[in-house]
Amino acid sequence: MSEDKPWPDSIRAGDVEQHEPLVRRVLAPNPSPYTFTGTQTWIVGNGTDVAVIDPGPTGSGLSISDPADIRGAGHVEAILRATEGQRVRAILCTHTHRDHSPAAIPLKAATGAPIIGCAPLVIADDGPRADSAFDTDYAPDQVLADGEQVHGDGWTLEAVATPGHTSNHLCFALLESGALFTGDHVMAWSTSVVSPPDGNMADYMASLSLLYEREDRIYYPAHGPAVLKPRQLVRGMLGHRKQRERQILRALEKGERDIPAMVAQMYKGLDPRLTGAAGRSVLAHLLDLENRALVRCQDDRWSLAS
Repeated sequence: MSEDKPWPDSIRAGDVEQHEPLVRRVLAPNPSPYTFTGTQTWIVGNGTDVAVIDPGPTGSGLSISDPADIRGAGHVEAILRATEGQRVRAILCTHTHRDHSPAAIPLKAATGAPIIGCAPLVIADDGPRADSAFDTDYAPDQVLADGEQVHGDGWTLEAVATPGHTSNHLCFALLESGALFTGDHVMAWSTSVVSPPDGNMADYMASLSLLYEREDRIYYPAHGPAVLKPRQLVRGMLGHRKQRERQILRALEKGERDIPAMVAQMYKGLDPRLTGAAGRSVLAHLLDLENRALVRCQDDRWSLAS
């Protein structure tokens, strides 16, 4: 999907970019086919204290092609430089995939700030990508329920429960400006991977519908450019997922029975590195259709329900 504002080529990992008076961004050095240019850590606040949203990866969660991109320092050090002179009031995580939450622990050690936000979640993950593994060390000091708030100097962040991409996914609404930090739930550059067993298509669609009913002014996702027309994008994403569902049903009508064959038919021209992720999303759709008694599965082969 295209975006009204083009993605600047000049932005480098570790640089600080001001998006609006209360919102800055620091890019992590972990670009990939699944993370676009890398994980975006959002800093909220311009007064005495700030919140840090999605502190990002550490160690094996990083893929640094050019260490000069962060001037020889790590992503946590880049966050500390960006917040110098301010107190980190809270470290918030939208979910616990390894490209989002591992840096919370060293950032807490450096600042003393509590880790607040999504619930811990550690399950077996048979998904296709390394950075989709869950962060087994994530240990929040406080879990936020839907509607609960965190306050600082001139800013208020409210949790918006958006399960689907993961069961513990939260977005955070900045009440003072109408911005919504959407994590991996809504991104302009790509649709989100919904990978069972934790990813759930019915929950994902319900969460999209919930956001469509809101009146947020702008979305700041964890990957890719800001979303300047949120409701328009969400409407398109809902339509896209419904179209995928219809494609699956048509493929079954034509006799396709296994997921790789459906992916080959539905995702023509797809980057081969993304084939596994596409298969996970097709599986999520099939499981949703099965729960609705529209399809059935026997010996890993799918068919229309009779």
